Amino acid sequence: MTGELEALRRRFGGHEPGLLGARHEYAVLCPLVEQPDGLHLLFEVRAAGLRQGGEVCFPGGRAEPGETPADCALRETEEELSIPRSAVTLLGTPDFICSQRGFLLRPVLGLVSAAGMAAMRPSPAEVAEVFTAPLAFFRDTAPEVYSYDLAPQVPESFPYESVGIPRNYSWAHGRTEVPVWYWQGHAVWGMTARITADIVRKAE
Repeated sequence: MTGELEALRRRFGGHEPGLLGARHEYAVLCPLVEQPDGLHLLFEVRAAGLRQGGEVCFPGGRAEPGETPADCALRETEEELSIPRSAVTLLGTPDFICSQRGFLLRPVLGLVSAAGMAAMRPSPAEVAEVFTAPLAFFRDTAPEVYSYDLAPQVPESFPYESVGIPRNYSWAHGRTEVPVWYWQGHAVWGMTARITADIVRKAE
C-alpha cells in the first residue's frame, strides 16, 4: 500500500461521518421535568445582550473539539442554569437538524431530577428567564406553520460555459417550514419548535 493510500485508510477508517463543510456543531439539552400534570419541557429565554436575545431556546451551545453532543449539552446546561450533570438522566438523542447556514444542531433528551430543579440558578448574562410547558400542550395544539423559499443567488460571473451548463440552468431551490407555538406569552418557534415537534411525535 502506497503512503497516500495508507494516509487515506488511517483518515477514513472508522471515521464517523459529519456534515461536509460544516463550520461548527452545536448541541442542546431538551430537559424534561416531571410535574403534577405530567411531563414538561424546560425552556430558556435568551438574555437581551446575546445574539438573538429574547428568543426561546433549549440550553446548549457550540461543541468543543472532541466533545460528544451529550457532553456539550450537559456542560452548557450547567454553565447556563447551574443544573449539575449528575442531576440529568440522559434518555437518548432525537434527530439532528442540518442548517442551511452550514452547521449541525444535535439535540439530547434528558430528565432533570427534582434536586436539579432545586439547584437551578440561571446565569443573568445568558438567560433572561426560564419556564416549562407541558408535552400535552404541544401534542394537543397544532402550531402555526409558516414557510419561505430558499432561492439560489448565482453570481453573473459564474463560468457556465466552462462547466458545461446553460445560463438558464435550473438551480435547485428549497423550502423551509417554521412552526410557531404560543405558550403563556412565550413564542416557541424555529429550530426549537422543530425539535419539540419531533420529541412530541415520538412520545405518542
